[in-house]
Amino acid sequence: MPIAITRGPSRRLPECELSFLERQPIDVERARLQHRAYQDAIRAAGLHVVDLPALNDLPDSSFVEDTAIVLDELAVIAPMGAESRRPESAAMAGALASYRPVTRLSAPATLDGGDVLRVGKTLYVGQTPRTNAASVDQLCARLAPLGYQVVPVPVTKCLHLKSACARLDDDTVLINPDWIDPATFGDARIVTVADEEPWGANALSLGDRVIFPASEPKTRALVEQLGFATTAVDVSEFQKAEAGVTCLSLILR
Repeated sequence: MPIAITRGPSRRLPECELSFLERQPIDVERARLQHRAYQDAIRAAGLHVVDLPALNDLPDSSFVEDTAIVLDELAVIAPMGAESRRPESAAMAGALASYRPVTRLSAPATLDGGDVLRVGKTLYVGQTPRTNAASVDQLCARLAPLGYQVVPVPVTKCLHLKSACARLDDDTVLINPDWIDPATFGDARIVTVADEEPWGANALSLGDRVIFPASEPKTRALVEQLGFATTAVDVSEFQKAEAGVTCLSLILR
């Protein structure tokens, strides 16, 4: 059974790192309720949910996707782009060791998992203030022997690559074309977000179901018209922290 690793929200979530949004009040109790509903949606999609304890001194620690890259063969840990978040990866390494061999990238590489989109055996790696070229070089060296191709992708209009695109299946990518060049994905079928929903591409594909933020109904409807089953979840408190539905889990297939 596939596994989703999650971690409950920190009581300091309102102090989260922000790059593109103005700070708004975040209701931590409401965020905890939303997080439980998100976990329920993942269970309903057929995954086993691992619920790690909150790290209350680390505001962004519920955004576990950023702590690592998890592939079939191994998990990759790297120094995160925001220095304040680096203890999150150290905490996650121990949890991942139960499921995968863990390898680490070294300085000067910095990498957030939210900048890495896997489509088949290709890893698209956003080049952002959080993830640099040195991480691409080291990933190429580590993963080429396993048959992976690593493709750097310029990202300037959003925090992470996965804010702008999502894998729906190995042939189909959902994107915001104002933030990411569709040509990045070669021959893949491209689905574009609804015009009114620039954040609509942050979607989580789990087997035959795609989880969407409830805030993106028009993009969700477009994806349903292509034959994908979808589920909407309210993650509004996390969206105030520049997060979405991919950020809140690490998926082990």
